[in-house]
Amino acid sequence: MGYLTLAGAILSEVLATTAMKYSDGFSRLWPSVCTAAGYLLAFFLLAQTLKTMSVGTAYALWAGVGTALIAVIGMVFLGESASALKMLGVLLVIAGVVVLNLDGAH
Repeated sequence: MGYLTLAGAILSEVLATTAMKYSDGFSRLWPSVCTAAGYLLAFFLLAQTLKTMSVGTAYALWAGVGTALIAVIGMVFLGESASALKMLGVLLVIAGVVVLNLDGAH
């Protein structure tokens, strides 16, 4: 159950961050509302996750997967550059999450 709530928290955070891009500095109402609601839901779900999962494991997954997804969304949907160096950076973030979780998997 912990991984399911964590996945929901990550998805909510990624959607909130994407909505923030469209909020135009919080000057547009609905993207701003979606940003706030998304972050509230993300933190609620993360708090539920921490009842059953170590904070190090949960936060490594939260930060790493969220960062990788936002980078991919930026490159695929928002016209950001997709250089080899940027792709390497995303792969290194994912590798870091995997390494941090190797000890937490016991």
